Amino acid sequence: MAAVLALIVGMGLWVDSNLQRTDALAQYPERPSSSGTNWLLVGSDSRAGLSDADGSRLTAGELNDSTGRTDTIMLVHIPTGGGKPKMVSFPRDSFVDIPGEGKNKINQAFAIGGPQLLQKTIEQNTSLRVDHYAEIGFGGFANVVDSVGGIDLCLDQPINDPMAGINLPQGCQKMDGPTALGYVRTRYTSANGDLDRVERQRKFLSALSDKISSPGTLLNPFRALPVTNALSKSLTVDKHDHVWSLGWLALAMTRGADQVTVPVAGFEDTFAGNAVLWDEAGAKQLFDSMR
Repeated sequence: MAAVLALIVGMGLWVDSNLQRTDALAQYPERPSSSGTNWLLVGSDSRAGLSDADGSRLTAGELNDSTGRTDTIMLVHIPTGGGKPKMVSFPRDSFVDIPGEGKNKINQAFAIGGPQLLQKTIEQNTSLRVDHYAEIGFGGFANVVDSVGGIDLCLDQPINDPMAGINLPQGCQKMDGPTALGYVRTRYTSANGDLDRVERQRKFLSALSDKISSPGTLLNPFRALPVTNALSKSLTVDKHDHVWSLGWLALAMTRGADQVTVPVAGFEDTFAGNAVLWDEAGAKQLFDSMR
């Protein structure tokens, strides 16, 4: 028993040491008070570290080492004392106040000031405190999907987007890493653009979470070890976060999650391009329900 316990502890420390860390969450006087536990989940379009071969495989476009912008912005709220989590998607074109920068699309916060400015933007537009942070880039996402053997999804309609590197038929199919990346990236193939994309992202994230937490993955060392390795090397978390923090998030998500998008009132042409306008009353009601 002692040997098994030592092995589990050792593996946990190994995984924890593989996580990439950054100073993601800023401390400032006007921060909202805590209300449950809130995770800011970010999928960045950063190409940093990708080889030419990876860039071609993932249809990543021009490769550079810039911070990039956020293709995915989600806030996962876990109520105090348990209960069903809530997964809230923020359309990347949401036109919001960015602290110190004025009004702009929300994904510009990450491009301008990295995780800390995105955190401040989320907090000051929702009055919800961000407690934890996790980020994954292009290559990491594809590697995690491949490590679980791909994800089975059923499409209501075909998706053909050369810019995202996908041409998918209608119906059920297995997606490997590059295909899955294209699926969660595409936004020019449906009438509602990014609003449809955030629904696909949540659908895929739920399917990926279910696959990772399934007995077929957890009880199979030939699957569990590659998945654990891919996840730990692909994720960037706040400097105060650890693998056990991610474990509590995963455990909470096994209860299922209510999945919503910030209510939208319409669209508007701005200096930053066509932007998404929130339904202020509906958004306030949503954020109030998370306190």
